[in-house]
Amino acid sequence: MAVHEPPSPPPAGGRWDPVPQRRRSGGGELRLTHADRDSAVESLREAYASGQLDDTELEERLGLAMNAKFPSELEPLLLDLLPAQQQVPGRSASGKAAAKEGPRSASDRLHACAGHFSGYFTFLGPLLLLLTSRDVSPFVRRHLTEALNYQITIAVASIAGIGLAFLIVPFVLWMAMVVGWVFLPAIAGVTALLGGDMRYLFTWRPVRDGSEGS
Repeated sequence: MAVHEPPSPPPAGGRWDPVPQRRRSGGGELRLTHADRDSAVESLREAYASGQLDDTELEERLGLAMNAKFPSELEPLLLDLLPAQQQVPGRSASGKAAAKEGPRSASDRLHACAGHFSGYFTFLGPLLLLLTSRDVSPFVRRHLTEALNYQITIAVASIAGIGLAFLIVPFVLWMAMVVGWVFLPAIAGVTALLGGDMRYLFTWRPVRDGSEGS
């Protein structure tokens, strides 16, 4: 009968380290617990939400993390993501400290949700919200920027789709994007309302939220 190692107790901070320490017993590396794998999976999902991983990388790394037996197997899946995750949001390259991103308030979540739903009025909806929103949290600005970039992508694709309507493949792709446009902003809005992050697939991102690449 298989015996599972009981989860190790969380540290004083309330959560486990993204990469479990190599616990050793008798000179050998101790096997991972369920809690260790769960922590690694959560770190990978956070990296995907922040744009560090694409869909293919996320799927591949999640599979490897769930099947990992020892901490050394998790290290190559997470070590290239940790420096960016550990940076204080808003800190510039010059080292000037900025305010750390705080809790996502109800008003922030509602504001971010409105940004996605405003996309049903074309890209002008999120654009106006972004231009008229001053001193908003990084969470809100991230969502407004993502909504704007998605609607810009839809607008450009629609122009190209109409011009190439006589060709079958571009027209079919455009119709698929239209179907996505009907549902994805609503999904993103609900995600924002719940305090999560959302990145649209196959989206051109000419507008930056100010926290990327700094």
